Amino acid sequence: MFRESIDVSCSIIRGGSSKGVFFLENSLPPHGELRDKILLAAFGSPDARQIDGLGGANSLTSKVCIVGPSQRDDADVDYTYGQVSIDKAMIDWKGNCGNMISAVGIFAVQNNLLKAVEPLTNVRIYNTNSNKIIHVTYPVKDGRVLSEGNYSIPGVPGTGAKLKVEFFDPSGSVTKKLLPTGNTKDTISLGENKIFTVSMVDSGNPVIFVKAEDLGMNGTELPAEIESAPGILNTLEEIRSICAELSGIVSDRKDALSKSPAYPKICIVSEPKDYINSEGALVKAEETDLLARMAALQKMHKTFAVTAAVATGAASKIKGTIVNEIVGDKISETLIIGQPYGPMEVTIHMEDGKIIKEGIYRTARKIMDGNVYIPYSRLEV
Repeated sequence: MFRESIDVSCSIIRGGSSKGVFFLENSLPPHGELRDKILLAAFGSPDARQIDGLGGANSLTSKVCIVGPSQRDDADVDYTYGQVSIDKAMIDWKGNCGNMISAVGIFAVQNNLLKAVEPLTNVRIYNTNSNKIIHVTYPVKDGRVLSEGNYSIPGVPGTGAKLKVEFFDPSGSVTKKLLPTGNTKDTISLGENKIFTVSMVDSGNPVIFVKAEDLGMNGTELPAEIESAPGILNTLEEIRSICAELSGIVSDRKDALSKSPAYPKICIVSEPKDYINSEGALVKAEETDLLARMAALQKMHKTFAVTAAVATGAASKIKGTIVNEIVGDKISETLIIGQPYGPMEVTIHMEDGKIIKEGIYRTARKIMDGNVYIPYSRLEV
């Protein structure tokens, strides 16, 4: 019988302020060109609108998660994350997504990869990208993970069940170093007297921090305003590309955009100030410890990545970084980041001067189960 396409079962799940497509590991070919072609077709990439697939034409909604049973003693499931490019035929498999990891347990329980136990189930997740262990604790009733609750997070409408996400030994997730360049600060020259002082920290994901004032900003700007400012995104990408080379993520800065568009990430930070958030509400300076805006895939992130929050938390504890200079010694275990939608908390637990784990709270909800249809014409190698 003639068939135009193959069908692959999947689920769409919101995790935190992101949304991804989840696949069982055994439903896809092994890592390689064929698997990437299937996933690119599933998302409708490359196409700026992703009109012929499941992607939402935004970096927050163009994420793939592959989950399967783990052979490790310290994990229940393995989770592989991919940032699917929207307008290029590529998937960046280097890093992790902390928002999406909050949804892994929902998918794992639904597919009988582990049994949910009332009232709380702690799912031990091994992230294959970063070689790190993350625990997510879910409320459970009648064998099912609960999504409904009264907890809210910035950037997500309504409320949901409160999920605890803990990143164990988060340092060196991609570069294998907490300070990828070996320095708490680096000086970046873009020529024409454009000199920037940055800090790069790899915890959760590698993130570059640059002061808003050095970019001619005050730090309260929202993503749309930053994107409309002449040259800011280009400047951020130039800084990001140089840091990608300095940290060894790419061997040549000229290749950063094509070979590693998602990592390192880059954040604009500043001292706390009053600002109007993306929903038009006032956030007072005293409600935050610092302000932060993040760029992802050469566009401004509409909210703030969980892994970027983890890196910011780590940076706040490292003497000499830009973040530490802003927050000083005023925080103990909880850092409050003023992101576009409002305050976001991250906890940092240290022992003997070392970061043992970092935590954050999220909500997550399954949106749909079904099959995605992949045209055979998209699979030609």
